[in-house]
This record gives sequence, C-alpha cells and structure tokens, in this order.
Amino acid sequence: MNSGSKSQNALSDRYSRQVLFDGIGGEGQDSLLRSRVAIIGCGALGSAQAESLARAGVGSLTLVDRDFVEFSNLQRQTMFTETDATERLPKVIAGAKHLHQINSDVQVKAEIADVTRTNIERLIDGCDLVMDGTDNFATRYLINDACVKHDIDWIYGAAVGSLGVTMTIRAHATPCLRCVFPEAPTAGSAPTCDTAGVIMPIISVVAALQVSEALKLLTGQTERLHGSLMQFDLWRNEWRQISLKERAPDCSTCAQRRFGSLDNDGQEFAAILCGRHAVQISPAQPVQLDLGALGRKLAAAGNVNSNEYLLRFRTGDYELTVFQDARSIIRGTNDIATARSLYAKYIGN
Repeated sequence: MNSGSKSQNALSDRYSRQVLFDGIGGEGQDSLLRSRVAIIGCGALGSAQAESLARAGVGSLTLVDRDFVEFSNLQRQTMFTETDATERLPKVIAGAKHLHQINSDVQVKAEIADVTRTNIERLIDGCDLVMDGTDNFATRYLINDACVKHDIDWIYGAAVGSLGVTMTIRAHATPCLRCVFPEAPTAGSAPTCDTAGVIMPIISVVAALQVSEALKLLTGQTERLHGSLMQFDLWRNEWRQISLKERAPDCSTCAQRRFGSLDNDGQEFAAILCGRHAVQISPAQPVQLDLGALGRKLAAAGNVNSNEYLLRFRTGDYELTVFQDARSIIRGTNDIATARSLYAKYIGN
C-alpha cells in the first residue's frame, strides 16, 4: 500500500466511520490495510465485491476476468460505464481505473485471463482470501482445489434471477465446496443470467454477505462467521440457512486431498458461452501475442479494430475477439468445431 500518498489525517478521516464500528476498530482497520484479496470474476458480484473492499481499505486487490465490458452488463455490474462498453475495455482494466478513482491507496493488479488449471495457483499466490465472482462450477472447483491445497480461505457466491446463495469456506476448518456439491449441475439443468435474467437487488444482497464475511475473516473474527449455506429468493421473500458443521469424510478434495481439477492435460480448452451465441477458445499453453502484427496479417481478410488489450476481427457472419494471451471469443456460432476451425484458420494452431 502506498501510505505515503495520503496524510495520516486523511487516512484516519477516510476510514473513521468504519473504525468506530466495534467489530473492526483501529486494529481491524490496520489488518485490512495489510490484506491481499483476489477476486475471480469481475462481473456483477465481482465488481460489487471489488468496490466494497476498496472502500473498506483492503490494501491489495487482484482482479481476474477474461471478458470485456458490454452494454448488457451495465444494468447490474456497478463498476462499469457506457464509455467502458463503447471502448470494449477488458473488465479488469476498466475496474482497476475506477477503483483507483475510489481509493488511490489500494494496490490493484489487473489480470486479463481465463482462470484455468495452468494459472489458478499463480493467481491466488500470496493472497489472504479469494472471492468468488464467477458464473460457473468448473471455475469454482478450480478455486476450491487450489484454496484447499494452499490453505487459503474463499467465499462462494452465486446469483441468478432473484435467487442467491453464498458459503464461506475455510480450508481444513469447514466443509469445502465438494463436500456440499460433489458434482456440478448437469449441463442445461440450472438457470443462468443469460437464460433466466437477473435483478440488481439479488446481486447487492449476495455481494454484501460475501463482503461482510470477508471483513470478519480479514480482521480475525472467525467466531462471527455465519457457518452455513445461505440461500434466498428476494422475489418470493424466502430465506434459508443450512448449517454446515462437519466436512464430508469421503470428500475427494479436503478429506482425500485429491485435486483433480488442477491436473493439466495439456489440451486446448473450448467452451460455449451461454446465451451469447459465442464460443471461447483458449490455447493449451500460455502465449503472448503481438496484436499489432496479428492485425496487419488479418487486415486483408476482414475488418479489424483493436485497442492495447484486444483485437476484434470480423469476417462474414463471425466476429473474433482476440486477447493478448491468444484466447479468443468467437461470436456467430455455438458450434465448437466451427469455432476451432475459425481459430485455426485466422489465429493459428
């Protein structure tokens, strides 16, 4: 933290109301200023978490997200503006800029990345806590395996429609995600924001509970944690709290310490992006592209637009958005084979 950029009086004034709260006080605020938190996914939940933690004075935030800002995000993703969507800025870049305007003393590291088995352990290295802002169980199992393996606390959260759920996971102290959900929901069985929509109030509720738990953890007040799987439906006015006391004795992750999601099979990864008529292709090995050179190569084959973070290439009915790590979101198809063919044709194997 760059404590020299503000006078001590300014810092004291900034957090004065929070310090007055008995649950935090001066010692708790000092703990927050020294803390490091990774936020995986900077959509609706992640952006609310990031802003709240920055305002609370958490000293270091790592923002991780694979996507760029679109106009459909603005209804619920509070860190972003119309300018961000017009410029198609990566969410972590736009988020880092806004967080700097909110609290310039917080160190913010922006990682434009798809979280995979090859990078999750690096992304959370040295963190005191990991916040879940993702939208899929595959990534959550990666977070769970990596956090249990490295003894890092993390806070699960999800919201869709008017439904929300959250759970705080402490490695070796509470049930982990696989204790509660041994298997991910089958494809198509669970609603998503792109199929069922989402209202802003449920985002606010889930994020508020996640951040409250984060403040308890970062100030060492584990006895105040809710210790449950919390579920709520704001439209139906339903709230449920399921107590979680014991870890599953046969859990493959925390009991048997098998971290299957972290095994690297070296294969290219492809995923259909639900509701977006698009497929994401990620290379098997980390790559750093020269977007300028790629743009010059593609200019003769279609329309090219770029900024310093990504390149957009349109050809026929398809649009390829290519990031510096060679990851690409291919719009205009839900067929993985077609997307792979386009990727190989224009980006390379």
